[in-house]
Amino acid sequence: MAESVPGRRGTRRTAAVRNASGGSNVRVTRWVRWQSGSSFQQSCSKRQTARPRFGALYHPGGGITLEPMTSFAEHPLLAGLEPAAVQQLLAAGRERRLPAGTTLLREGDPGDGLYILQEGTVEISLPGASPGARMLAKLGPGAVFGEMAILEEKPRSAAAVARTEVRVWFVPREAVLGAIRQSPELGLRLLRELSRRLREFNRVYVEQTLQMERLALLGRFARGIIHDLKSPLNVIQLAAEMGLHPSASEERRTQARERIRRQVERITDSINEILLFTEGGSGAETFAPTPYGPFLESVLEELATETTLRGVSLAYAARTFPQTPVRLQPRRLRRVLQNLVHNACDVLAAGGRIEVRAARRDDQVVTEVRDNGPGIAPEIRDRLFEPFATHGKAQGTGLGLSICRRIVEDHGGVIEAENAPEGGAVFRFWLPVWKVGDSAEKSGS
Repeated sequence: MAESVPGRRGTRRTAAVRNASGGSNVRVTRWVRWQSGSSFQQSCSKRQTARPRFGALYHPGGGITLEPMTSFAEHPLLAGLEPAAVQQLLAAGRERRLPAGTTLLREGDPGDGLYILQEGTVEISLPGASPGARMLAKLGPGAVFGEMAILEEKPRSAAAVARTEVRVWFVPREAVLGAIRQSPELGLRLLRELSRRLREFNRVYVEQTLQMERLALLGRFARGIIHDLKSPLNVIQLAAEMGLHPSASEERRTQARERIRRQVERITDSINEILLFTEGGSGAETFAPTPYGPFLESVLEELATETTLRGVSLAYAARTFPQTPVRLQPRRLRRVLQNLVHNACDVLAAGGRIEVRAARRDDQVVTEVRDNGPGIAPEIRDRLFEPFATHGKAQGTGLGLSICRRIVEDHGGVIEAENAPEGGAVFRFWLPVWKVGDSAEKSGS
């Protein structure tokens, strides 16, 4: 059939031709140009074979526009398969045009067939997830999906939603299984595609899970900070109102100033813990070989004053401390001892006792911090050194022990905790002894 089109130097001729697989006819439109007075330079043969790449549309002006059926036959999934298998799929397949927002697959639905996406974008997501929250893949033209339920003979395990207007080719399950029986190569190709897709899904799922865990950690972090700041700020507000009241006596003003000072120290401690926790490494302080006994004694002398004010005794025998040099960052290791002693004070009533011991064992120095408190609660024992792990404390960020572990490990050591048989908790950490020839700047890892 020939047709002249006004304004165009040529004739559009349409003919029915056989598709690439030797199957049913498809319609081919070719624009044929001519010179004035000449006959057609080309003609359409009924046996002519057209083989465009999948998904391509060839427009008038010397090109060819093919019906979707031929494009489907040229898809990499089917190219080169047994003609009978391809013909079975072509005969059973149907094109579908769907608007954006259409759900193509629902979790739990039977696997009624597979889809080949020709135009548009489809999003694969986990069941029950809001759009984008658990997206596993975003598919474009040429993608195959829905094959898993066919091969497994189980309901759909994910959802597929059109994010744009889409054009898909749908092949029913029975036609796919019949084609696999005729051409086992099709089954192998589907398995390869399934394996590739599962690897990609796994990668995306792990990334999204880690991101959600990071966000959850950030949320816990923020809640802990807010909780720890609200309480001292409330005390500061009340103390300020009390101290500034016109009728307040000098004694009340002094009490108010002292309360405000203590709460500011509490806020400062929380901020310092957060800063320590967020340090990416060992900080700017350098490692230096330091006699351990004198270092430990100087730290405990300072802490003894604090514990006395809280009604807790801090016992230690400095003469028994090893004088062995240890590669230290003094400021950071001081923080470990402060955290351990402060934590013990938090769980001890007035009259409680903390004891610190240190000794050399082979090539390491071990330090113990013991208390006679209630011990470590079973429900927190396994996550004691994790961030935000707290139990039975009205205040604190829950970062102290995780900071201790990081600092000790940066020094090349190990920290552990247990309940003593006679009661109370024991925190113990080992540090390697510095030897002549060791690099003072060498990292602890």
